[in-house]
Amino acid sequence: MATTHSIPSVDLADFTSGDAGRKAAFVQQLGKAYEEVGFVAVKNHGIPDELIADLYKYVQQFFKLPADTKHRYEIPELAGQRGYTSFGKEHAKGYEAPDLKEFFQFGQTVEDNDPIGSEYPANVQVEEVPEFTPTFFKAYRGFEKSGKYLLQAIALFLGLDETYFDDKIHNGNSILRAIHYPPITQEPKSAIRAEQHEDINLITLLVGASADGLQILDKQNNWVPVTSLPEQIVVNVGDMLQRLTNNRLKSTTHRVVNPPREMWNTSRYSIPFFLHPKSNMKLDCLESCVTANNALAYEPITAGEYLDERLREIGLKK
Repeated sequence: MATTHSIPSVDLADFTSGDAGRKAAFVQQLGKAYEEVGFVAVKNHGIPDELIADLYKYVQQFFKLPADTKHRYEIPELAGQRGYTSFGKEHAKGYEAPDLKEFFQFGQTVEDNDPIGSEYPANVQVEEVPEFTPTFFKAYRGFEKSGKYLLQAIALFLGLDETYFDDKIHNGNSILRAIHYPPITQEPKSAIRAEQHEDINLITLLVGASADGLQILDKQNNWVPVTSLPEQIVVNVGDMLQRLTNNRLKSTTHRVVNPPREMWNTSRYSIPFFLHPKSNMKLDCLESCVTANNALAYEPITAGEYLDERLREIGLKK
């Protein structure tokens, strides 16, 4: 991920190296980036380039299927949490114009008889692209592993036990979402493929999108472009982590802008991994993050209750 001055870069190999000094330095770099920017580029994230290439290949094959074929994988009662969601269904919180996208979501597969498995709907199997589902599963597990390390570093930065998040995210309600922004064929209602928003979850891991367009809002209220390089992923703080830390770690506002008019005939693909905890995790602000200078900002709520509230706000749940 080629970064501007506003998006720091860290090396996850420092955290996993076994070297106490490198690990401590990584924790401070990551924490400082999340306090000041909310986005960071991560090198040596552990998700192989060839797996990412396969993911994009099969995602593009799926979205090129005929509309009536894709609609067979749309299950309205799942509120977009599994399978396909057609164009124009989701909008950003506080905005009426729908985002210019369609997407497919793949969720948790419980393999250890954890009772929480009964909470999760089965993943939707795509018959026309046989490698789609196994590739999503493999990538999902890779993102989970990288995300776990990053949350361990965040826990240490916050003065918590390194394993604070481990049991909360084991078999958590994370989502791997494949997004397709189709070519723009007429003057859009909004100049934005995805209106400005913050993510709902703890952290989001994003592998390089197929085209430019992602921008983040910095502390000076400037929109800063985030451009992709294959060897890094961008990881940002979501609203759940902002809430847990009583705004100490910032959930950064971001958007996807439309390409220049001469590029309207092109598609854009993006594959974020939204790392969620189990639904029963309490998002009550950490006592250490409530101080005389940082008064309590949020009422207690669980991750499941918060997710439900937000899905209604963005139009996926009635």
